[in-house]
Amino acid sequence: MKLSLHWRLTLAFGFGLLVVTSALAFATWNLASGYMLRQREASALRQAEVNVRLVERSLSSPGLDELLTGLTTGPDSSIVVFSPDGLVAAGRAVDPAALPSALVERPPGRARITVDGLPVLAVARPVAGHSVYVELFPLQQLNRTFAFLGAVLSGGAIAAALLGAALGSWASKRALKPLAELNSAAGRIAGGDLRARLPDQDDPDLAALAAKFNSTASALEQRALRDARFASDVSHELRSPLTTMVNAGAVLRRRREHLNGTADTALELLTSEVDRFARMVVDLLEISRADQTDDPPLEEIALDALVRNVVATREEVPLDLEPAVVLGDRRRLDRVLTNLLDNADRHAGGAVLVSVRRIGEHVRLAVEDAGPGVPESLREEIFERFARGVMAGSRGDDMGSGLGLALVREHVHRHGGQVWVENRAPAGSRFVVELPSG
Repeated sequence: MKLSLHWRLTLAFGFGLLVVTSALAFATWNLASGYMLRQREASALRQAEVNVRLVERSLSSPGLDELLTGLTTGPDSSIVVFSPDGLVAAGRAVDPAALPSALVERPPGRARITVDGLPVLAVARPVAGHSVYVELFPLQQLNRTFAFLGAVLSGGAIAAALLGAALGSWASKRALKPLAELNSAAGRIAGGDLRARLPDQDDPDLAALAAKFNSTASALEQRALRDARFASDVSHELRSPLTTMVNAGAVLRRRREHLNGTADTALELLTSEVDRFARMVVDLLEISRADQTDDPPLEEIALDALVRNVVATREEVPLDLEPAVVLGDRRRLDRVLTNLLDNADRHAGGAVLVSVRRIGEHVRLAVEDAGPGVPESLREEIFERFARGVMAGSRGDDMGSGLGLALVREHVHRHGGQVWVENRAPAGSRFVVELPSG
């Protein structure tokens, strides 16, 4: 899965700072540890040189043991003198075999070794009379200092990486904020809100983009409003002659017994087309009204009561209603249910059930029918404007205007909801409208 640009910038900042601080920490550790080790070795060598001169003066005296004991610098330090007369040691007991043979046999020299589990610096110096002086300086405290320094530097590198990631996240959010605003505005326009605009930008590089986007959106809004006004004007002009044609058709229907078979068939075709044309004009007026007007203030509506009122004006339909309240526009919701019932009447022989259910924070209104169902490949297309041919498998010959379901989706989206169709068992369709609960 490809990471988003925000996360890529965040990780780039964090990784870059981790690399830089790690390199600095490594260099600091090497310089500091090397300096402290050299200082410790120089101090040990100076101390060993002083001790060797004292041992040379007392090499043959009986108080050598006491001298060596006084020369030890701590409980973990050791001094071993190899002489022709034997071995004399003081301080922490050490097995002479544990000392490097090259260091004892060919002094002077020094070496960092581990004796009995403790890190030490061994310094060997020749003593007059073919003797060898070996002193072991403990390095345990120095190693603890190295470990502490390494932990501090490692922690600092990790903290710097986290700080870099936080800085990268903050910087990328600020840098990508105009893109987020652009995406939001484009999404609102795609959803039908043609009034969406980008805020003015102070950055000269972004100001031109915002101005161009806003001018394009404004032109698109004006184009849509002109088209809506044109549809509204045409529809208004058509209503008067259509009313005359519908009334004339009604008069002719009442006198069908005076017509012969061919004329009766022609009359039926003419009046059905006029009725369908009249419904199309009404739907066009509704669409132009929805495109041109702002949404009225929403009110609390008892959806179950609205369903009962709408169904009461039609043929009886079984109801399964739960009390549910939504925030909405009563006229739009009334039209949503009316169009779904009309769709069931035209294409599926009528609705067989209308239900209202509360589902969590949403309310679902469902209109079920026992028609042939809707193929899965057409379940999105039927909500497009003028989508008439997709219902070819429906009952009856009345294909409708192709605007009813488009109006349903328009009104539902205005309420922040969604609408879809699904098949029901054993046959038929279920048109579902989901709205936020009030």
